[in-house]
Amino acid sequence: MIEHSNDKLTIKNQCKLLCISRSGLYYTPKGESLLNLKLMRLIDEQFMKTPFYGSRQMARHLRREGYCVSRHRVRRLMRKMGIQAIYQVPKTSDPHPDHKIYPYALRGLKINRSNQVWCTDITYIPIKGGFLYLIAVMDWYSRKVLSWRLSNTMEAGFCVEALEEVLRTHGTPDIFNTDQGSQFTSSEFTNVLKANDIKISMDGKGRWMDNVFIERLWRSLKYECVYLNAIENGSQARKEIGAWLYFYNHTRPHSTFNGLTPSEVYNPVLDIEGVPPQYLKQAA
Repeated sequence: MIEHSNDKLTIKNQCKLLCISRSGLYYTPKGESLLNLKLMRLIDEQFMKTPFYGSRQMARHLRREGYCVSRHRVRRLMRKMGIQAIYQVPKTSDPHPDHKIYPYALRGLKINRSNQVWCTDITYIPIKGGFLYLIAVMDWYSRKVLSWRLSNTMEAGFCVEALEEVLRTHGTPDIFNTDQGSQFTSSEFTNVLKANDIKISMDGKGRWMDNVFIERLWRSLKYECVYLNAIENGSQARKEIGAWLYFYNHTRPHSTFNGLTPSEVYNPVLDIEGVPPQYLKQAA
């Protein structure tokens, strides 16, 4: 897919067109044993069913499945995956002095139009021999996915890329809601929002329900796409996830909207300009 000898498009621009960060292009799985990767896959699947499981309960679950694992090992893997139980946890460390936490601005707010509120989140994507991280930006009202990126690291860079892309292609929302992850509290990310006069909202600590719609998106994506495909590498992950997200936006009826798709709710005049041809073929 990437043409290293292309004289017209740089590697950076090709990565942007294909919705993958440059670091994802050069991804080579390393650092975790095959057993740990298996455990991470099992943790991910169970977490989709029981998001209230912390490391202690998850370790018990894995031992019942026949894996001799300690709580400390499970806790490390869960941290690497970027997941934690939904219940409130004691404050064990002070926040980074440069990472301001903003209050949750959606409680009691009536959300009745597109581009009023956008939200974002990161999820873990298992692939053969390794894993990737996926970020998506969603319109809260219509549930449409407006932008997404894959990366092999949890650094803020690929989150900022997804944010900058969605602002270029869809304008600006009134409010942008995130969790309190370091990627979203970083000045690199929040400065982009402030520069565009977008109000920043952040979930309460451990309050997954504050961003419930994108959590439901992850569950659907994983059970309808990721877990059904033996994804080999980053290139296949980009292709499979891109095709499913196009299907989700433009074809998959949403029960909340009486059978309309997220794209039809977001914009009644369906616009598929800019959608890669391979996604159109797979969605047909």
